[in-house]
Amino acid sequence: MAKVVRFHETGGPEVLRYEDAEVGDPGPGQVRMRHVAVGLNYADTYFRNGTYPVDLPNGIGVEAAGVVVALGEGVDNVAVGDRVTYTGFINTLGAYSTERLVPAAPLIKLPETIAFETAAAMTMRGLTSAYLMRRIHDFKEGDSILLHAAAGGVGLIVSQWAKLLGLNVIGTVSTDEKAEIARAHGCDHIINYSHEDIAKRVREITDGVGVNVVFDSVGKSTFMASLDSLKRRGLLVCVGTASGPIPAFDPVLLAMKGSLFVTRPALADYIADPAEKAALVGELFDHVGSGRIRIDINQRYALEDAVQAHRDLESRKTTGSSIFVI
Repeated sequence: MAKVVRFHETGGPEVLRYEDAEVGDPGPGQVRMRHVAVGLNYADTYFRNGTYPVDLPNGIGVEAAGVVVALGEGVDNVAVGDRVTYTGFINTLGAYSTERLVPAAPLIKLPETIAFETAAAMTMRGLTSAYLMRRIHDFKEGDSILLHAAAGGVGLIVSQWAKLLGLNVIGTVSTDEKAEIARAHGCDHIINYSHEDIAKRVREITDGVGVNVVFDSVGKSTFMASLDSLKRRGLLVCVGTASGPIPAFDPVLLAMKGSLFVTRPALADYIADPAEKAALVGELFDHVGSGRIRIDINQRYALEDAVQAHRDLESRKTTGSSIFVI
């Protein structure tokens, strides 16, 4: 009997239930997979609280790593015994489990250089970082970026990757402890938004010019500061809404603030093409496997502690990546 975390109604962390589940045999295009580690992502809270509506009851989580134990009809991209990882959206929902059926198509084979826990901590965050660094903008050495939540899972990977590209990284954090973590991972400048004015400090750091790109995973509370931190014709990349959705705005505002660009990308659209996904995976695994980018797993939870894990995540107690260890 497998164990799974489900939610039967939307709401706070307390709606998560740790339950028994029958897994069954894989159908066409599916595999049965035994999980070793499961990723904990902020996006998980959006399913739980109803921001991303799904049929109920439902499982939760979209990222995990483990071993293929059985194949369904027509599966030829993996074999029994393969070490694999996956991330996705609706098609992989239900990762908070010890064993499950999952579509074979999203599975990514793991090289021996990548441990299961590392894979669960970085497949979504790492591929997100990969497209942000390699697809969202044509970065040139010496460009400047503003990186919100610089001590978070994506933040720590992006800051390291940015330094490999020769970028000037300005990171925002909420505490002095997080500032030290962000600085140790490549941030050239730190802004503690709990007592510093973000846009004002960015202008001071950049001699009044502003940054080429802002990566904003916070949303509502940082949106205007992000716009005000950009140089003329700069790009705001809205990659999350931890503080709530960004407010509605008149596009004329973008012209008034310097002919700015705004995008709200989704990982799914950058890994939909198999060749592009393979290229991003290859570059990510190469950086991590060689040690050029390190993945910090700063929180580990048992699956039955999912409620506490979500509470910690939403209260911003976490840094780096968080996983469930099976």
